[in-house]
Amino acid sequence: MAASEGAAAGRGDRAAYARLLEHAGRTTVGLRAAPGAPDGRLWGSGVLIAPGWVLTCAHVLAASDGRRRETGPDGGFGVAFGGRGAAARLVYALGRPAPAAGPAARADLALVRLLDPDPEHPCAWLSDQPATLLEDAYIFRGHDEPAAGGGERGIRERRRGDGGAAAGPGVAGPAGASVDPFIAVRFGARDARGLQFGSDVRVTPGASGGPLIDCDRGEVVGIVKGRHQQDHVGLAVPVTALRALGPEHLVAGAAGAGLGPEPYHALLSAHDRWHWAGQDLGRGGAPTWFDAQHAIMAGRGRLWGVPERLQALDLLARLPAPRDPLVVESAVAEVLERGAGPVAWSLRTWRDGHGALYQGSDPYTELRAFVHYLRIVAQVTDDEVREEPGEAAAAVREDAARLAEFVQAKAVVLLPQDRRRIGPVRRRPRSVLVEFEPLFYDEGGPELFNWSVSEGYGRGQWLRVDVQEAAGGVPFAQARDQVLDRLGARLLRADGDAGPGARVRLEVAVPEGYWHTPAGQWEVAASTRRTARRRPVGPGRAVVLRDQGRREQVDPAWLRRWQGIAAAPELHALRIPPPDGAGGAAETVWRLLETADDGALPALCHTVADGAGRDAVGVALDTGFPAGLWSAGGHGERECDAGCEEFHRGVRELLQGPGGLARLPELVRELRAKAAEEDTHWARDLVLLYDDPEDPIPQLFADRPQAAPE
Repeated sequence: MAASEGAAAGRGDRAAYARLLEHAGRTTVGLRAAPGAPDGRLWGSGVLIAPGWVLTCAHVLAASDGRRRETGPDGGFGVAFGGRGAAARLVYALGRPAPAAGPAARADLALVRLLDPDPEHPCAWLSDQPATLLEDAYIFRGHDEPAAGGGERGIRERRRGDGGAAAGPGVAGPAGASVDPFIAVRFGARDARGLQFGSDVRVTPGASGGPLIDCDRGEVVGIVKGRHQQDHVGLAVPVTALRALGPEHLVAGAAGAGLGPEPYHALLSAHDRWHWAGQDLGRGGAPTWFDAQHAIMAGRGRLWGVPERLQALDLLARLPAPRDPLVVESAVAEVLERGAGPVAWSLRTWRDGHGALYQGSDPYTELRAFVHYLRIVAQVTDDEVREEPGEAAAAVREDAARLAEFVQAKAVVLLPQDRRRIGPVRRRPRSVLVEFEPLFYDEGGPELFNWSVSEGYGRGQWLRVDVQEAAGGVPFAQARDQVLDRLGARLLRADGDAGPGARVRLEVAVPEGYWHTPAGQWEVAASTRRTARRRPVGPGRAVVLRDQGRREQVDPAWLRRWQGIAAAPELHALRIPPPDGAGGAAETVWRLLETADDGALPALCHTVADGAGRDAVGVALDTGFPAGLWSAGGHGERECDAGCEEFHRGVRELLQGPGGLARLPELVRELRAKAAEEDTHWARDLVLLYDDPEDPIPQLFADRPQAAPE
């Protein structure tokens, strides 16, 4: 095999090449009846691919007449590796899918689970990309003997210099015959039936189910299916066929041993995490599969090599399965700059998408593709759980952040224009924030403002998309008009990015003294036409008010009150009494708000622009209230009348609606839409304070000193 030997010598250290085959031999197993069974012949082979899991062919576990082989009372049989035996049982059989799966899902593969609850064994590396041509490959056969994996000496002694096939050192089989634990493949290619391969010696009986190793990539690319009876041609099932694995392939009686609702994702995640953990980084562990693979591939000039892939796939393995395989295909299509649509092979997981990016490009283009893809995955994953509470969602966000940090570290070598292209991955905004920032002057000076517009993605993540920042500022009314001239197009753009039919929430952050701002009545352009008509924003989308004085530092009382209201079984209005002229009125409001139960929301019918109403809202904010309801056109010092009673009755009915705090912005929107149709005055003027401490507004001009008057 002179050509292959020369190729191998040019691709890496020959000792590392031999070590790769040693690793492959140690991960190859023999499948046979349980110890003590009358027939101890080898059924076939398999390969250890994840802790406790063996991949083999489904037909290996069937007798020559097609029936299941005899197993122990618990369905167990024997698996031999490393000079020892272990009990195992069949858990998944892709060769016998549920009828609903159809013939397209049939693949001659099976997954066997070791019954030892804490098995210690090596694992082979499964390729994440489809095999095409095999120029330097081996197939392996399982044995009981510890020496069956071959070794550097055996490979060196058995290699031929005339281009012939190499076989491993002879090992006595169960019947005393000399068999070869590995056989060199002379050629190989993929067609509709799978991976066809040929060698200069016959494929040894019992090799079915064993791994086909592509030494050029250092990966298991197929599982040996069978051999032709007359010549030295064989067939292997590509390991990418394992992507068809689903819960429907779980065999009867194995429910307790399964991998859950996403078995393919769970299996390959365990595989990738085991290989990363097995590196024993910084502790000088024993040589691993990846050490040999890295030595073989060294010198090829790749910027995305074995170490980068190893860490990237570990980070991907920690993420949940994609919500839809089409998300993976869409990400790959975006990276490769091609139209949407299915690729030549199915992509089920983020790992599959990674494998689809090997396009034979130059090293720089390849690196850029992987960095871009991982950036998309990190953002998509974070977006999926950004609104979900609980520790599980928080853990996913942390894992997505780790992947994003890894991407940032790898992107530093890219050109600036490529970093910019990768950075602003199209995200799905949940809200648009308009913020008015006051500029403070000497007492008695004019009250002037700067403003900004940001897209929000939850959990305090904001992207500023428009800003008016000037030393002099402008009056509030002028700042508002400047915002409204651009806000319609910005909201429509955010709606489009959020998805079909979406209407993102409008959040308006104002300082004290402007809590009466009727943002729900603002009129913005209804389309992107230059002469578009203006329509009120409130009836069509949720509009909420936020306190501009609350920033990234979350007050404990604010967070505690938010959590209490969110968990309250029901909400109710806490009517703030009007001032009675007595000196203790302010203290009464403090006591009322401080002692309010978790389900209480302040409700005010009198103006909050100044006077007692403004003070009451300030007290509510100081005591941690994140939500409240009042009228933009509330009355002043006069006593309450029938209109006030109508307002409070309507608020009580509103809070009795389903969904609690999370549903409140949409309930108010529905009420505004109804008010617009029926001209219900109190609801049209309704203002909802909805200030989420788990999604605080950003620091707008934190690095700029306050402007001084001219």
